[in-house]
Amino acid sequence: MPDERTVTSGGSSPEAAVETIQREMTAFARRARASAGRTHPELSLVSYTLLGHLAERGGCRATDLAAHYALDKSTVSRQVAALERAELVERRVDPENHRVQVLHLTEAGRRVLAQVTGSRRTAFRERLADWPEEDLIRFAAYLERYIAWSGAEPGEA
Repeated sequence: MPDERTVTSGGSSPEAAVETIQREMTAFARRARASAGRTHPELSLVSYTLLGHLAERGGCRATDLAAHYALDKSTVSRQVAALERAELVERRVDPENHRVQVLHLTEAGRRVLAQVTGSRRTAFRERLADWPEEDLIRFAAYLERYIAWSGAEPGEA
């Protein structure tokens, strides 16, 4: 099992650690995209993320999704169109502003999201099963700290 002394193959310098972090996070992103396709062949990682956001928010506009995830509006539009074709998402008129359409999960969307979420949680639990509790807590805190950094430009890791 790796520890702080053996994580980097290039030595123990901060530069080597940053290189290792960059390499491993890139591998993590590739695996996440690939596993999303295996979990549900019609649901990309981006689509899964959008469904999760809609579930958390109880619905929102496509422009809100684009802004939240720092995605181009055309990217979100294509993803939403695919989710609508799969009958996982539907548009509803906003009762407060009839010119606005709000995206909501359909019942099928809720079922698929629950299925994929369950599969992903199982996979994470299996992968982390032999980690000591303190390592899990530390890893979670490091991830939160990394993601919370506000200095990155939209679209950067």
